[in-house]
Amino acid sequence: MTGEYTNEAMDRCTSAEVCRGGCEVHGHLSPPPDEETTEDWLLVSSDSLGSRGVTMDLEEEEEEQRGEQEEGRPPKLKSKLVSAWNSLKYGWTLKQKSRFSQSSPVTILGHCFQLNQSGARQQFHCSFSSLVWLTYRRGFPPLAGCSLTSDSGWGCVLRTGQMLLAQSLLRHLMPPGWTWSQGYLGVRDDLDLPSTPEGRGAPWTRRRSLEPQLAVRVEEGHRRVVSWFGDHPAAPFGVPRLVELGRSSGKRAGDWYGPSIVAHILRKAVTAAADVPNLAVYVAQDCTIYLEDVRRLCREPLPRDGSLQGSPGLAWKSLLVLVPVRLGGQDLNPSYISCVKRLLMLECCVGIIGGKPKHSLFFIGFQGDYLLYLDPHYCQPTVDVKQEHFPLESFHCKYPRKMSFSRMDPSCTFGFYAKTQKDFGSMCAAVNEALSSCEKYPMFIFSEGPSQETWGPSEPPDPSSRTRTPSSGCLEEFVLL
Repeated sequence: MTGEYTNEAMDRCTSAEVCRGGCEVHGHLSPPPDEETTEDWLLVSSDSLGSRGVTMDLEEEEEEQRGEQEEGRPPKLKSKLVSAWNSLKYGWTLKQKSRFSQSSPVTILGHCFQLNQSGARQQFHCSFSSLVWLTYRRGFPPLAGCSLTSDSGWGCVLRTGQMLLAQSLLRHLMPPGWTWSQGYLGVRDDLDLPSTPEGRGAPWTRRRSLEPQLAVRVEEGHRRVVSWFGDHPAAPFGVPRLVELGRSSGKRAGDWYGPSIVAHILRKAVTAAADVPNLAVYVAQDCTIYLEDVRRLCREPLPRDGSLQGSPGLAWKSLLVLVPVRLGGQDLNPSYISCVKRLLMLECCVGIIGGKPKHSLFFIGFQGDYLLYLDPHYCQPTVDVKQEHFPLESFHCKYPRKMSFSRMDPSCTFGFYAKTQKDFGSMCAAVNEALSSCEKYPMFIFSEGPSQETWGPSEPPDPSSRTRTPSSGCLEEFVLL
């Protein structure tokens, strides 16, 4: 079944909640007295953020309001109030200290870091800061069919879905082991570096970087991936495009999306994107990955200049597998926690579209009994990604956040990436082994045959568009986030 998020896009942070679990909610995880902990994790130089970093710019907001009044357009008061609330609520928490135990390993998407070992903290910095962080944005062109110019208050699940897809695209297109270079973290993207004039009186020329040409090309690939998530209609994975694709599932701009529906929207977006080569997206049906359906989806006629990767006469597309699941009733079943950990330890894992009740988050790893996540709820100004050297800093987070596993909402979607057919076989074996750690029922399963549905060679059915008759007393599968 599919379902929706409840009509609140963010949980209410009451004083009672802060007093009862404030350290957990906002990441100040107080360790036991005998544990040695790290200090604040400042991953990006504050100088590199500039005046248009993640800090809310009130003067810019006032200037925007004056512009609307001069043009005779009524200010979008509700949108601005929601944006201001999200910035107030989540902005200050982003700058709070997160404490990590040095005696316990930290896992991020298949990479384990022993923080008490030499160089491990720096490696953790690089790995975390290389993740693409996609948050609420304000000030983009009005969405089709409405006047909304911000997704603040309703688009958090779309943003967590974007983050999972962005991580998959980085795995797909960037060199193995790529991280965002510290050299790019410490300087502005539009830095002018003068070069020697060719002759007397010749003007100084603009030079973007002194890095080797190969590193520049790699960074251009990183920038290209980020640009695909821009908030304009032409971006293949931007909010305007995802909202448009969501209409076939009965969704409109301003609605709340469930993790299952977002999985199908991402599949449609990748299928329709001309910019992404050789990538297929498969969405599991009823917590089952049908291997014959996957093979049919990934096999395609061998290109003239391609090499054989799959069966004779066929090429094999790289694959992103999305698995919507429900891990309990109203609350997470604790028996699944060890299995979630084991899945996050796999290199093929690209994250979890999840959260806590009424509050979507992108889960990327864990330490002990706490999940690590990226939070999309901070509202930032829209960045014009069509500019040649648009700033990247607001697309990367400085501070890892932590949340207790016990607060995890049971509705979520797991993501796994396999570049080749051989990688897909390894992925199936590794995931199956991880699933075997479940004490009761497996979170999802693999089936050798095809699904019951019949579909063409490139387009599996979309369960989110099916009409179902709910039975009384039956809990909706994906409803709580």
